[in-house]
Amino acid sequence: MLKNQKSGKPGKPVVLVPACNRMVGDHPFHIAGKKYIDAVRLAGCLPLIVPSSTPEELDELLALADGVLLTGSPSNVHPSHFDETVHNPALPLDAERDAWTLPLVPKALALGMPLFAICRGFQEANVALGGSLHQAVQEQSGLNDHRAPEGQPPEIQYAEQHQVLVLPGGMLAELLGREAFAVNSLHGQGVKQLAPGLRIEAVAEDGLVEAFSHAPSPGFNLCVQWHPEWRAASNPVSMALLQAFGQACSNYQSSKHGLEPET
Repeated sequence: MLKNQKSGKPGKPVVLVPACNRMVGDHPFHIAGKKYIDAVRLAGCLPLIVPSSTPEELDELLALADGVLLTGSPSNVHPSHFDETVHNPALPLDAERDAWTLPLVPKALALGMPLFAICRGFQEANVALGGSLHQAVQEQSGLNDHRAPEGQPPEIQYAEQHQVLVLPGGMLAELLGREAFAVNSLHGQGVKQLAPGLRIEAVAEDGLVEAFSHAPSPGFNLCVQWHPEWRAASNPVSMALLQAFGQACSNYQSSKHGLEPET
């Protein structure tokens, strides 16, 4: 338990952030995108980057944590986890990340621990709970190409690309009070079959699922296909989501330590 040394009260809520796995030259590295770490700090929380985890370590990590943020990544969830073969071998995979983030999702939800999942994390959550993915959204009849324009600088790749339509009665509608808003779009894969227990929170204009939550779980959880962490400080929607996540992490921390939640 991390405490404020002066007051004895718990410090900032700790949020687990998974690292991805890359080869840099001849050596393997664990890496995490800075924009996700910045987003955790914007939420008022303390980021803890986790390189990987054994089953035993996973329980210990969850005991330390007050929230989980599943990041986006260039890599895809291996399709063997939803009983398919690889559609495009040229696209990157990250089996080491799959091995511990897929078990992490149901464990965190069962604890009522706040979960915020972005892009690959959104896809991980669906697969972890029994759903499946389109491996190439752009090849599906009736769906648009949701990939970022190739060869462009980040300012163009992360620019707003389309509207998402918020479904009434869900968490996203309550948090934002909006029926629609514009988002960026940088993904080639997307939800094919939604996992049992998941509630659609928003869809793209072509009907592709853009946000969902796990309604049966007791705590805050929200999974989004777009990238709210991109320049989040200047985006009112992103800040509303991060502040709600951060408050949920703070409340979870207080509850875990027998303290009154902040209001």
